[in-house]
Amino acid sequence: MEIRWLEAFVAVAEELHFGRAAERLHMAQSPLSQVIRRLEREVGTPLFTRSTRSVALTGSGTALLPYAYRTLRTLGNALDAARSAEGEPTGSLSLGFSGVHNHLTLPKLTSGMRRRFPMIDLKLKGGVRTFDGSRMVANGELDASFVGILGPADPPLQVREMSRQHVGVVVPADHRLAHRGSIHVSELRNEPFIMGPIDGNSSMTVTALQVTQAAGFLPQITQAISDPFLVLSMVAAGVGVTLFSSEILPLMPESAVWLELQGEPVLFRHGITWSTENESVPLRAFLTVLDEVFPENLFGPVVS
Repeated sequence: MEIRWLEAFVAVAEELHFGRAAERLHMAQSPLSQVIRRLEREVGTPLFTRSTRSVALTGSGTALLPYAYRTLRTLGNALDAARSAEGEPTGSLSLGFSGVHNHLTLPKLTSGMRRRFPMIDLKLKGGVRTFDGSRMVANGELDASFVGILGPADPPLQVREMSRQHVGVVVPADHRLAHRGSIHVSELRNEPFIMGPIDGNSSMTVTALQVTQAAGFLPQITQAISDPFLVLSMVAAGVGVTLFSSEILPLMPESAVWLELQGEPVLFRHGITWSTENESVPLRAFLTVLDEVFPENLFGPVVS
């Protein structure tokens, strides 16, 4: 088995399209198909189901993918270690982020990396929510990812807290509650909600559901939208209300109003996750910058 076979397999598995995968690998589609067929003969089972309209991983392909990621990561780590042994740390680091939750923290980390380790290529992957980020770090697809912290990480993953925000309510500016500085969440019992998809992937959605359930009701979700900025825009347009963490305050649309939640503060904790099994030089450099920019003792104990 050749390394380039695994590189081709990962490209097709991520793109689920032979044409796009071939373009990404800077090769023609026909040679790529031949490489995949060689790999399937080596493995002894089909890795993809193919039709004129779609490509999908088989069960065998799904089982192979995390091992392919780890194999390629181990090889990359070895090369980075050799190239960095007698000079500046080099290589690449892949970092997942969701977007709105990271607008205060991501720039600090990227500028710190550019300043301290200019030879490391930082590859950012956007739209990565908490569950996907943890999964992609665990299987080696990402070196690290921003995540919401809902509890302790499952080994070999480790999490460092970076920010701690409080949860509040966002309502349209002409809403009946908009003139209030604070409300109890139970006052939203009959309101239409706009939230992220309820698939367990978004830590903000999980937190919002916990808040409403603690008040004795489930929100009436009229729109489930994965883009946080679009959620805020829909609220501003009067479609519904939402619960969100306070880092969005500088990004609030003019036609939306932030209201504090009465009672004990509800905290939303955000951080970075990585795998302790990943021994790459770029990751060690990244964690050095993380320690400097967001020290472990930045926050006291959680009080809520």
